[in-house]
Amino acid sequence: MITKEKIIASAKNTILSESESIAKLTDYINDSFFEAVDLIYNLKGRLVVTGIGKSAIIAQKIVATLNSTGTPALFLHAAEAIHGDLGMIQEGDGVICISKSGNSPEIKVLVPLLKRFGNKLIAITGNTSSFLGKEAHYTLNTFVETESCPNNLAPTNSTTAQLVMGDALAVCLMEMKKFSAEDFAIYHPGGALGKKLLLRVKDMLDPTRKPSVTSNSSVKNVIVEISEKRLGVTAVVENDVVVGIITDGDIRRTLNKTETIAGLTAKDIMTVNPKTIKSTDMVADALNIMEDHSITQLVVVDNGEYKGVIHLHDILKEGIV
Repeated sequence: MITKEKIIASAKNTILSESESIAKLTDYINDSFFEAVDLIYNLKGRLVVTGIGKSAIIAQKIVATLNSTGTPALFLHAAEAIHGDLGMIQEGDGVICISKSGNSPEIKVLVPLLKRFGNKLIAITGNTSSFLGKEAHYTLNTFVETESCPNNLAPTNSTTAQLVMGDALAVCLMEMKKFSAEDFAIYHPGGALGKKLLLRVKDMLDPTRKPSVTSNSSVKNVIVEISEKRLGVTAVVENDVVVGIITDGDIRRTLNKTETIAGLTAKDIMTVNPKTIKSTDMVADALNIMEDHSITQLVVVDNGEYKGVIHLHDILKEGIV
């Protein structure tokens, strides 16, 4: 019977085993690794990453990481390459071939073809004495003593080692390219970081939700405007210039202090000199202003012209925190 204790112990042993295998990779980082990074950095074309079986899956992840960090890469399945897809590789491209054994039949067929086309070949293999290890121009060693699999068969430690070696390449290339957070955002415009670094206030303004009243508007009209635009605030505008704002909080405080709102106008309850921001400013900057002043709305003004209101809730919906 498999007990809870055995399952927990097995999980811990797997994690420890894989972490030890990864740690030993540092012993294999040598001149060949440096030369491989230098080759990729100076490529005129793209980097093609290929493999078969589980190594092909790791190759796809490495490609994804490289593309997202500024190194153009594409995946080529080793089996498909020798059945017509070899045309994906062009002059000036570099190739990474991933294989634990380095001796699989597909790899033995593919490697001579790659070298025939004159493309530089980088091997990521756990067997540097293999066909792939010997034929590659640069060989990155991902040897592991054992797999975590109880039968020492299913790729576990070995594929993790391949993945980590790919990450090491990607990070080195990022540093060489001086790849910044702003650069990362360009490749991830839909993610939280991309939005934080790229999204501008004007991108979030809704022209149909631009609350506005005049100084002489009745408080009743102010309430109607705030309710209709559903931003919890309205700007008070005179001659296209924002002279104040009124929030739903201002309305509540007025009702608490006054027996009747009859005769009151917007100018009687508005806050003058409201906090503003330009439409070309970053949404992240708007969020910082709101946090610094404990407010939930900002009036957007460009060269004195009222453009609308940006609300904290809309910013949070975009995942910008």
